[in-house]
This record gives sequence, C-alpha cells and structure tokens, in this order.
Amino acid sequence: MDKYKFIVSGGGTGGHIFPALSIAEGLQNRFPECEILFVGAEGKMEMEKIPAAGYPIVGLPVAGFHRGEIFRNLFFIPKLILSMLKAKRVVKSFKPDVVIGVGGYASGPVLRVASKLGISTVLQEQNSFAGVTNKILGKKAKKICVAYNKMERFFPAEKIVFTGNPIRKGLISIPPKSEKAKQFFNITTDQPVILIVGGSLGAGTINQSVLKYLDLIQKTGVVIIWQSGKYYYNRIHSQLIGNPTSNIRLMEFIPCMDLAYSLADVVISRAGAGTISELCVVGVPSILVPSPNVAEDHQTHNALSLVEKNAAILVKDCDAVQELIPLALELVNNKEECNKLSRNIKKLATPYATEDIVEVIATLLKK
Repeated sequence: MDKYKFIVSGGGTGGHIFPALSIAEGLQNRFPECEILFVGAEGKMEMEKIPAAGYPIVGLPVAGFHRGEIFRNLFFIPKLILSMLKAKRVVKSFKPDVVIGVGGYASGPVLRVASKLGISTVLQEQNSFAGVTNKILGKKAKKICVAYNKMERFFPAEKIVFTGNPIRKGLISIPPKSEKAKQFFNITTDQPVILIVGGSLGAGTINQSVLKYLDLIQKTGVVIIWQSGKYYYNRIHSQLIGNPTSNIRLMEFIPCMDLAYSLADVVISRAGAGTISELCVVGVPSILVPSPNVAEDHQTHNALSLVEKNAAILVKDCDAVQELIPLALELVNNKEECNKLSRNIKKLATPYATEDIVEVIATLLKK
C-alpha cells in the first residue's frame, strides 16, 4: 500500500479549521497509511485546535493585509518573506504528494511554494465569493473544490469541482427533539426552541438584539438556546442575573451542536460558509445575519445564495437590534413558513462533501 503524504494548510477561524480537520479525517479513512501535516499561522486558533485533534502542525509568521489601517501593515512584507522561506523548508523536508489549501493566511505561502516545486495543489473554497488569496492560488491549482454555483467568476472553469463544504461529524442523522438533547439543555417542556449562535467568539450585534427583547422573550415562553461567545459571556451572564429569564439557556460555547440542532425549531446565525453547510444538512429554518466585518462581504453573498432560493431569511446587521428577535418569534410560530424554509434549505445540502473532496485528491494521485 502506498504511503502518501499530504499537507493541509490554512486556518484563522473555525470556518477554515473544521473543514481542514474533516478533509484530514477523510484522507485517513481513504488512505490509512498516509501521513498528514498541517501548516497554520502562528498565534491563530489552528495552533491549538489541530494538535488537540491529534495532528502535527507547523506555524508560519504570516499575517493578513489590513485594507483600512495601513499602519498595521508595517511588518506585512517581512512576515510574508519569512513565511515563504519557512514554507519552502517545510515542503521540501516533508515531500508531500498533494497540498490542500482551505483558506486563511497560511495557505498562501505553502500553496505558492508547492506549485513552484511542481507539487499538485487543491483549493477548497468555502464561500460564494472567493477571497483575493484563493483567486491568485487558483491560477496554479490543479483542482478547486467549491460549494456554490457560478464560481467560474473567480476561477478557471475547467478546474472547478462542485463538492460542497465538509461538515462536522454526527450532523447527517440527527433525531429531532431527542431526549438526550432535552436533558443536556435542561428543557422539560415541548415549547418551541430558537437556537442562537454567533461563532466561537460571539457576535456583538446578535447578542445586543437578544438583550433588547428579554422581556418579550420571557412573555412568549419560547426557549432560547444562546451561544454568546467567549468574549461576551461574562457581561451577558451578569445582566441576566439581574433580569432572570427562566426560558434562556445561556452558554459561552456549545460543545455538541448535534444536540442543539436536534431541538432547534429556528436558528439565528451569522452566515459563515461552514455554518450554512451545516444548516442545509440539518434543514432547520434559519435567519441569517451576515457579519459586516469580513473580507469582500462574503457572508452577505453566502446568505443571498440561500435567500434567492427561499431557503433562509436575511436580516442586515444594521437592522438586527430592532428587527431580529420579533421576526424570529413570529417565524417560530409560523409552521407553514418554517416548513417551506426547511424543505428548500434541505435541497441545497451536500452531506458527502468530504468524501467528494478526497476523491478529487485521489484522482490527482493516480495521475
């Protein structure tokens, strides 16, 4: 059996890290003897999350380019040069058969070096609007795995393979309203449940939206499972102590999203590509609040790709504090609208994206 070697590069956010881990697991399932090395950015989430998952990782000193704050780019070029040199040493030493880029700062130097050395590279573009780095890398990549249609706007059409985005394990077959989930979240009634998630760090606007309507939430009796995020949790917890709401389950981070999705009748979320892919698989009616603080406003593009198919509802970040919670409370009690959104979003699911991406990589190995 051939012992293949793979480098998986990228990171910076959970939206890049979860797909990277899924692809690595898929490669191990397909090629049990393979060796996998991750390359990330120093000081970013992946330097902690990847080793915790059992994989080795090398960090590069690379940093992002700040469009709005030019003075913060003083060390951008020196860090990029150092990252290119280190990436070259890593690639030459490890000798990968294929290098896979999942987006994030570190993928740029590694994939550029690999391409120059004649090593096959594969891009996994999660968003409906490709970032600058991936558009550049796409010119030399052998294949580009995408999750949205019309990506030939950004990449050579002959290189594009529609695979969808990898999702976390355990989400494909979730029993609705499971007893295990009710016990975990301490829910003893059959009241409707709204799940609110804003990413691991949280989303300030979404959290403000909930705080504004605490009295209304208490009156409706709808149960709110609320992931506030690490940055906001202590502040919100203090506010709830002085304003008790028995139907709110506040958590800094939800460790078992399968259980949360099991109970959710409606989900409120940002519009990161990974989250959207999960929502399509679980088929929960969703209200998306795209973050305004991301490159190329790609979350709005992600959300619109669902809204155009009547598969989700979009609320702009600037309107969320006033509109979000009243809209969610109205939606959760509108069974007809919920059923329509659920049917339409399920049509967009790609539950076997990981296997399809691994198949693309396997095809390159044969060549």
